[in-house]
Amino acid sequence: MLVTWRMLAMIGTLPCTILIPGLFFIPESPRWLAKMNKMDDFEASLQVLRGSDTDITSEVNDIKTAVASANKMTAIRFQELNQKKFRMPLILGIGLLVLQQLSGINAILFYAGSIFKAAGVTNSNLAACGVGAIGLLATGATTWLLDRAGRRILLIISSAGMTLSLLAIAVIFFLKDNVPQDSDMYYILSMVSLFAIVAYVITFSFGMGAIPWVIMSEILPVSIKSLAGSFATLANWLTSFGITMTANLLLSWSAGGTFACYTLVSTFTLMFIILWVPETKGRTLEEIQWSFR
Repeated sequence: MLVTWRMLAMIGTLPCTILIPGLFFIPESPRWLAKMNKMDDFEASLQVLRGSDTDITSEVNDIKTAVASANKMTAIRFQELNQKKFRMPLILGIGLLVLQQLSGINAILFYAGSIFKAAGVTNSNLAACGVGAIGLLATGATTWLLDRAGRRILLIISSAGMTLSLLAIAVIFFLKDNVPQDSDMYYILSMVSLFAIVAYVITFSFGMGAIPWVIMSEILPVSIKSLAGSFATLANWLTSFGITMTANLLLSWSAGGTFACYTLVSTFTLMFIILWVPETKGRTLEEIQWSFR
């Protein structure tokens, strides 16, 4: 199997125990080598990433042109990010990373034990550990599918699955308040909630967990990548902080209401992807960035 740089970018979502050994096998970035004027190493690295039988002549010329153009530009200031040519890539890159967190993934992962306990699952801590392990396996499957199925279709499947799973969880929490805890129906609802949360984590890991980071790295122009990428990452972590800090308060208020809110966000995410997110599979960074001009 040919391992491309886009697939390697997915490693960032795996635990450090997997990441660190993998770093020894990642070649230098071709664009960085070209920027450093190491042209022989640049072409060799690109050939490794594209495969020994791939003709890279056209891409080499495109990268040289893009790097030469970027080198002529002065440093971008924050105020200049509002230019029309940067606006859509910024909206897509930052939007996906913010929506990734607003769907409530960290609330579910951090409070999985409490959520399972509230749903009536007996061994809630064991179930929470199992959910984390399943999410890791799903991320690995996404790595394999990324350059086969495409980013956009995986994001659509992921967000649609998340929406349905969150809706099921919300309905279950609303229903269980009216069901006796010693009844068969309560046990059934507990099992369904377990499967729904597992389904949510799987579908999140299948697309929304990792692909927004790949999309951001692909659509941001080279001239603003460092500044805009830093801003998008900050927005992602601030949103994650906000969701994590409010999750316990929201769950105490109403578990069903909390998941209903996450469902609405996930539904908006699905529409956002369908309407605005382009497919970047099989396109070079230069082709992607020219499409926004």
